[in-house]
Amino acid sequence: MSALDTAAPAAEANYLNRDYRLWSWLTTIDHKRIAWLYLVSITGFFFAGGAAATLMRLELATAPGDWVEAETYNRLFSLHGIAMVWFFLIPSIPATLGNFLIPLMIGARDLAFPRLNLLSWYLYVIGGVSTLAMVIAGGVDTGWTFYVPYSTLFSDTPVVLAVVGVIVAGFSSILTGLNFIVTIHKMRAPGLTWFRLPLFVWAHYATSIIMVLATPILAATLLLIVLERVFGLGIFDPQAGGDPVLFQHLFWFYSHPAVYIMILPGMGVVSEIVACFAKKPIFGYRGMALALLAIALVGFLVWGHHLFVAGQSIYASVVFSLLSFIVAVPSGVKVFNWTATLHRGTVSFDTPMLYALGFIGLFTIGGLTGVTLAALAVDAHVHDTYFVVAHFHYIMVGGMVSAYFGGLHFWWPKMTGRMYPDLWGRVAAVMLFLGFNLTFFPQFILGFQGMPRRYHSYPPEFEALNQLSTAGAAVLALGYLLPLFYLSFSLVYGPKAGANPWGAKGLEWTTPSPPGEFNFDRVPVVTEEPYAYATPERKIERG
Repeated sequence: MSALDTAAPAAEANYLNRDYRLWSWLTTIDHKRIAWLYLVSITGFFFAGGAAATLMRLELATAPGDWVEAETYNRLFSLHGIAMVWFFLIPSIPATLGNFLIPLMIGARDLAFPRLNLLSWYLYVIGGVSTLAMVIAGGVDTGWTFYVPYSTLFSDTPVVLAVVGVIVAGFSSILTGLNFIVTIHKMRAPGLTWFRLPLFVWAHYATSIIMVLATPILAATLLLIVLERVFGLGIFDPQAGGDPVLFQHLFWFYSHPAVYIMILPGMGVVSEIVACFAKKPIFGYRGMALALLAIALVGFLVWGHHLFVAGQSIYASVVFSLLSFIVAVPSGVKVFNWTATLHRGTVSFDTPMLYALGFIGLFTIGGLTGVTLAALAVDAHVHDTYFVVAHFHYIMVGGMVSAYFGGLHFWWPKMTGRMYPDLWGRVAAVMLFLGFNLTFFPQFILGFQGMPRRYHSYPPEFEALNQLSTAGAAVLALGYLLPLFYLSFSLVYGPKAGANPWGAKGLEWTTPSPPGEFNFDRVPVVTEEPYAYATPERKIERG
């Protein structure tokens, strides 16, 4: 046997083993590597925000404020909200899975503007570092909304640092959205018409429209806060002749559509997973695509439902209430169509599917409670209570994070070329679902009974439900930590994954796992409809 025969076969070149140097990662313009840069950064912010939430829940386990001072508690919930909303929830799926998958799904070699893509990540990191500087300087007690007068002349905490960090991260979001829109318009493979696009791509297209149109409003609003604090201008502070309600209008004009920046990509992920693990085409595909656009567009018209008790006109409140009911219709269409896709499907309960089913359940509860909040009388009763906290978390954390974890487990073999232990994945998915419900369902009851949010002490009659919530948070934390360990383990020791381990449809599954540097050896030509799974034969009943 010759030396040539005994030599180990050379590893197939791919985007991961092309160059291992740190510099090559920090200067890469490969969309797949940039997705990894985001993944690592976002995971750091996720656990920073989660640590603050853990400390809050420990404080709330007992009725008296006996563990941290009120000021410290204010800074903890502000840190939790700022880290989670601005640096995890908004960029998570678009910046990681969207960055990695959109070119692969449309048959392109990269995004339209690769260097702009890398710049987006650097802006995101700079924004995050600015926020960490805020923490080192003593924390901010304004909450993630930066409501005035807390954020104007009233607060003596380093609000400007935090606000500037969010503004810079906002530019990252705008550039990412712009990149996605141009890429989807101009770089689709031959034969890939609009109604052959995966719903994941449709979801990111709708999300990108919101990013590009709404985020500048947020940047301008936060810049006005900076000008008011630095130069003492009277814009929002009533003591200086400003109008605090104006801030709420401007803030929610961005921030309500931002809810859809967070949830629409999750809907795209769930659509891909449900079709794959039911082995059926998505029911009502065109309706699903149009529903994504409808949610994005109508979402611009409902910001006023956050101001029902802020002093706006009752007539305006009635209009915003009606529009808020209307936006629930396309969301309901999606839940109905996912359920119809599962009907008579060949359903398998692998880890990604468990996360997707968890998403559908939690999103449905969050959506239905959102509809109740659109009713003026109910909103007046539960405004600023734990009912709102629970509703928000069912959509943003229960729904979006379930979708994020589902997508990560679904495309992990494609991203890494490695499989993970499915049993541990299923355990983590179940723990997340159970822990989440134990944490946040009691908060619906607390809110309806009148417990206000953002208090570090509360009357003793609320203690039992708060202790249930804290116990649930412990289970939830384990559900979040488990994937960190077994996914890291799989990077080195996981069995090698084939090109298409799930038997899924889509161009990304026609590439090796992990893909090469330029995705495709030749430009693919699309000739079939999306989700072209074999339709199960109907059973014919014979009399």
